Amino acid sequence: MYFEFVNKTKVCAGQNALSQLEYECQQYHMKHPLILTDHVLYQLKYVDILTKHLSLDYSLYTDIPVDSSIHTIENITNYYLKENCDGLIALGGGSVLDTAKGVYLMLSQECESIEDILGFEDLKLGKDVPFFAIPTTSGTGSEATCVAVVSHPEKQVKLEIISQHIQSHVAFLDPVLTQNLPLKTTASTGIDALTHAIEAYTCSQKNPISDAYAILAIQTISQNILKVVENPKDENIRLNLALASYEAGCAFSNSMVGIVHAIGHALGAVCHIAHGDAMSMLLVPCMRYNLEVNKDLYGDLLLYLGQKELYSQTPKEQLGQKAIDYIASLLQTLHEKTNLPISLESIENLNEHIDEVIEKALNDGALIVNNKYANKQDIRNILEGHYGY
Repeated sequence: MYFEFVNKTKVCAGQNALSQLEYECQQYHMKHPLILTDHVLYQLKYVDILTKHLSLDYSLYTDIPVDSSIHTIENITNYYLKENCDGLIALGGGSVLDTAKGVYLMLSQECESIEDILGFEDLKLGKDVPFFAIPTTSGTGSEATCVAVVSHPEKQVKLEIISQHIQSHVAFLDPVLTQNLPLKTTASTGIDALTHAIEAYTCSQKNPISDAYAILAIQTISQNILKVVENPKDENIRLNLALASYEAGCAFSNSMVGIVHAIGHALGAVCHIAHGDAMSMLLVPCMRYNLEVNKDLYGDLLLYLGQKELYSQTPKEQLGQKAIDYIASLLQTLHEKTNLPISLESIENLNEHIDEVIEKALNDGALIVNNKYANKQDIRNILEGHYGY
């Protein structure tokens, strides 16, 4: 066995973690950072939560859309240079953090177009640009990953930026930033993180270190995702989910994901489905599709999901199916409590665009490391509900 594992990010985690922001800026000689966020978070005063811990001058960019694109990255890069900034502080969910990663790479690689470096895994270490990531959801794990996903509007595809140099220097996990998330968003992002961990643990590039992160994430999410629905303001529960999202990010960034993400990326690009919602709709059908090759690995999940008694009472050959059944039950509960979409039938324009979704899924890199080969008909069967939901 040979594998590589990268995780360079320093983590400041816990209640009032943002109080360390000024200190970390000083450590990286930041005197005029550019703060990146989206318009909604700005309107909700999240920037104020951050800047009360910051006495430095800063510039602010708030026009990052939900489905950020290569054009947004290039616009921000030009704005950073115009404002003479000396570091990036990204505050937001996956779209904001992935956008910031693109900006970070453009600045460090000193390139004129983000398309010059898309897809490259062997970029050399570039110019030193301090980059801090402050997630406001507990799902993408983008603060921990070596990948950023952004859209190319003209080509109608999701593009991947891949580099070991893309990780943030410091990540801040503070529960104050997720306490006010709507319950549906909390559930959707939580299942996104769970999917990261499950696919990291069951894909062909899994390794012992990524397994450790994935298992811990699965355990933590299963112990907290229903609790947070009942107690959304609980700081300890929110912190646990933030940590699990980070752990899942570390896991899949160093192993990969699989068919759930391959189809999910395609649904996002073509049908404009939120990523976490796509994961919630696809996780169970794709696990059922993979069951024959991942039976033993899925069996392990039942234990990590906290079902010790069920695990001990179930014959070995049935453990994988029981794990899938448990996840389906968990998703059903979240659907009932938060209105989380869990059925592909809820996508109104899916049939109209199904051929395009299939083509994009077949060309998604995540499909390469899925343990079971999937062809065009297999993906069609999943999307048409042959595996449930």
